[in-house]
Order: sequence, then structure tokens, then C-alpha cells
Amino acid sequence: MRVEVDTIAAVATAPGPGALGVVRISGPGAADVLRSLAPALREDPPVRTATLVELRDPQDGEGIDQAVAVRYEGPASYTGEDLVELSCHGGWLVPAMVLDACRTAGARLAEPGEFTRRAYLNGKMDLVQAEAVADLVEARSRALHRAAMGQLEQGLSHRVAGLRSGIVHLEALLAHHLDFPEEDDAPVPTGVIVTAARRISEEMSVLLATAPEGELLREGAVAVLAGRPNAGKSSLYNALLGEDRAIVTEEAGTTRDALEASVQLGGYPFRLVDTAGLRDTDHRVERLGVEVARRFLARADVVLLCVEAERLPGNAELAFLEDLPDVPVLWVRTKADLGVGVGLDVEEGARFAGSVEVSVRSGDGLAALRALLPELVFAGLVRAESHSPVLTRRRQARALSTALREVDEFAEALDGGVPAEVASTHLRSAETALEELLGIVAVDDILDVVFREFCVGK
Repeated sequence: MRVEVDTIAAVATAPGPGALGVVRISGPGAADVLRSLAPALREDPPVRTATLVELRDPQDGEGIDQAVAVRYEGPASYTGEDLVELSCHGGWLVPAMVLDACRTAGARLAEPGEFTRRAYLNGKMDLVQAEAVADLVEARSRALHRAAMGQLEQGLSHRVAGLRSGIVHLEALLAHHLDFPEEDDAPVPTGVIVTAARRISEEMSVLLATAPEGELLREGAVAVLAGRPNAGKSSLYNALLGEDRAIVTEEAGTTRDALEASVQLGGYPFRLVDTAGLRDTDHRVERLGVEVARRFLARADVVLLCVEAERLPGNAELAFLEDLPDVPVLWVRTKADLGVGVGLDVEEGARFAGSVEVSVRSGDGLAALRALLPELVFAGLVRAESHSPVLTRRRQARALSTALREVDEFAEALDGGVPAEVASTHLRSAETALEELLGIVAVDDILDVVFREFCVGK
């Protein structure tokens, strides 16, 4: 169903110096706005054809810019409405002047995500695809780009739609069962329906298991470098970033605060954190740095415990591992170029997920470290097939979790002798949850949350 609304306009390109700036206009008055800005046009330019136009201020006729206009007629446009895209010169001023002229001609400023919201409301995409658009724009890693493209191409939507169809099939089996209440042997035995429900539950569980790693694709996994002072943490931090961000000296305790930066390792996003050396100290500022380090460690997704290659982790470091949350800990044996490393035997009970020997000076081991980190944090995604759908939003995970719970409760109720017509209410709740995930059931509060995260102009 097309949604008739007012006409909106926005600059669709990032502000600042650039060769081109794109201004989008969408709504029933898009062509009227174009004619107001380009009075030399005798008629509307052909659809989907680049047309050179002279843009002028609708109030005083002063020239603004030469631009290329492309006109689309709804529903064959991104938003499903009449739409005009003006490619003008970039920079700070010209796109802003064009946008002001659009407002003078009767368009209003678009809200964040309003173009994509209209595309969703006009049936051009489902809600999962709309979220994928935002992920694609914000992607800083190949892994998130791959997941977003899969959602944009409806990989996740088709999987969820298949689960919904399975629930509808269960409802049909249940209706068939209820049609013969007096028969000793119903056409569809209860056990068959329960088995089918549990099969759907298993499929849901597999998809829901992708949610933790999928969310990290958007936010970046927190990788904290920890260890004693002067253990080579800052040097390793700089090497993984490919630039000098942390101060490196031979003096212990130079890192007094946590440094954080985003980096892509093996195609996956990480938020790399360099922390103060963990030790007892009387120095007030250094002690505060140690407290900051412990706070980062409490929310780490992976910990890189840096220990010089010439020694084993000490008792204090092994005790420190016991206080960490349940996250993988990688033993990074630093400064490997300074001498022969000791053996890998450590005190029993130390929970290392792996060990790698590195030398920042020679570069040895850095490639292995970059490859190992995604396997520790994104193991499910690394091993999955590239086209496998992934849940990347908490909203998606919540909706699927609700559907899973309702299907499980249906199976337990039916298997426990609850009347089928009573147990069936769980199926309807599960179906509704999946419809909300896809956006088949439009809830304004959900839409507001989804689209306010978009940039203006998209």
C-alpha cells in the first residue's frame, strides 16, 4: 500500500569538501520543487534520465549551481514515491543552498531515515532489509558488509518467513486435529504436531545463536591488552593499529589511561584497548589507570594477556585470570626477538584459549595473531557458510526469542495434555513475534527506534 505524505528533502552525501553533493527530494511535490529550482525547464525531464539544469533561488532567481537532475516516478523509485535526485557541486555551501531552495519551494527537511522509512511503508522492502541499509552505510568491516548484503538480499527475511510458514503449518495441523474431536484416532496425532513444533524450535535456536556475534559485528568486539607494566602491550597495540597511538618507552607504567581504537582484523571489527600495567602501586594516577583497566576487562570480549616470551605467566597473572569474566584469554608471548622463548607449560588451571608468539620489531607472529582473534570471538560466523543469515540487531533477537519461547511452551502444553485450542494461543503469539521481526505488523514505537539511528538523507 502506498502512503501519501508530504514532500521531503535532504542532503544525502556527507558534509565537507567533495566533488559532488547529492540532494534528494521525495513525495508528491518532488517534480514541482524541481521546476521551482530550475525555471528554465519547459516540462518535466524524462524519467530516469540525467538532465543538466540551472538551479536558481525560487525567491530572487539568483543562480545557485549547475546540477544534474534525475527524476523517478513512484512506485518505481527508492521510496516508492515520486523522487528527484540533484547532483550538484560538493562542499559545505552549495548543497546547503540547494537544500534551502528546496525548503523555499515547499519541501520540508527530512528526518533521519525518513527516505528508507517511506520505502518500507510503501512496500519497497521489509524491516529487516531497512535495517540492513543502515548497517551497510555504517559498516567498517568486511564481515558486517557481508551480513548486511545478505539481509538486503533477503537471506534473513526468507529464513524468518520460512519459520513463520512452519508455524502456520502447525496451526493448520492443529485445526485438522480439532475437526475430529470425537474420533479415537485423530487424523493428525498429537505426537506428530509436537514433533513438528520441536523441529521448528531447533531451527529457531540455531538462528538465535548467531545474535551475540551478529551484534558484535555492528559494535565491534572489545579486545583488551592486559599484563604487567612494560610487557609490550603498547607496542603491540600500535602494531595492530598500524600507527603509533600509544607512548612506548622502556620506563614501566607509562600507560596511565585506557586507549581505545577501532580496527579490522581478518575482516572482523574490533575495539582494541591498551590498558595500564596491572600491578600494585602507590602512585595515585597509575592506580587510577589500573582501576580503569579492570573496568575494561570486566566487559571485554577477548583478553590478550601479554607476557614476555622469555618467561612464564607469574602467580599474580594466573590469579588475575581467575577474576576475569568468562571470555577467551589469549596468551600473547611478546618480545620474541629478544631471546629464545620458554616452554608452554603453565600451572594447571590457567584457562588460555590459545598462545601466539609475536615480535613487534620483526613482525613475526602478527599475521597469526590477526587471524586467531576472529576465530576466538566470531567462531560461529567464521565457520558458517558465507550466505548463512545472521541476526545483527537486538530487536531481531528479542522477537525471535519471543517466538522460540512461545513455540516451546506450545509443545510442552500440548504434550502435557493441555487442550489443543488452549495450547494454540502460543502459536499465534509466536507468529505475531515473527511478523514484528519482518515488519509485517508495523508498530510505530519499533519503527521510531529503527529509523532514528539512520543518517539524514537515507
